[in-house]
Amino acid sequence: MRYKLISCEVFLREMCAAIAKSPHQVDLEFLPKGLHDLGCVGMLARMQAAVDRVKEEDYDTILLGYGLCNNGLHGLVAHGLPLVVPRAHDCITLFLGSKERYLEYFHANPGVFFKTTGWIERGTASGELSQLSIQQRNGMNSSFEELVEKYGEDNAKFLWEELCQHSKHYGQFTYIEMGVADERPFQEQTKKEAEKRGWKYESIQGDLGIIQRLVNGDWRDAEVLVVPPHHKLVAKHDEGIVAVAPLPPASASGA
Repeated sequence: MRYKLISCEVFLREMCAAIAKSPHQVDLEFLPKGLHDLGCVGMLARMQAAVDRVKEEDYDTILLGYGLCNNGLHGLVAHGLPLVVPRAHDCITLFLGSKERYLEYFHANPGVFFKTTGWIERGTASGELSQLSIQQRNGMNSSFEELVEKYGEDNAKFLWEELCQHSKHYGQFTYIEMGVADERPFQEQTKKEAEKRGWKYESIQGDLGIIQRLVNGDWRDAEVLVVPPHHKLVAKHDEGIVAVAPLPPASASGA
């Protein structure tokens, strides 16, 4: 089988490691980290453009290395090729191996901020993505002095507390060890950052299972959704997270 995998670059090491073990031909395209910062409309436009660039005669299926990502995949259309999408709200489910484990850990550790090799190496959004991001447009990347100059001191205090101090609800870094590199430098960096902030630090073992099965073609309904041609992906407020919806007849016939 021939698969086209479109993935967030936060999974760079993990996807490459999994593809090396896949029995199938998998051609990989990474998109920059931070698409979810564009908002659901902006992310969907980028994702749809990436899917639409895939030549249908070259592949059997398109795989997506993404979670729902703040509804950034809601409305994504499969034209001539099926799409296979993890049932995940975000990337942490893929790093931990199941949405159940993610939920269990999150409830036991409120205020946790996760780190992996990709989250550290890929950094923050830059260039065009940075300029278009919600944080940039709303001033969340600004200094307090810049906000005072732009909005006045009273308004700046409110914005600084409510928008810019977006880390105030966190109190722990958890590094997810995926076993795809010598991760000691990444763990040490995360530990030092936790000490600097006065946060707790923990390292836990990740699980490549969902990622490996995705590229192996071992698609389990509990883990992934298959979107048939001429259908679209929709967000669901249930355990399935994502579902399939048919396109209107005019859209399907014109695809």
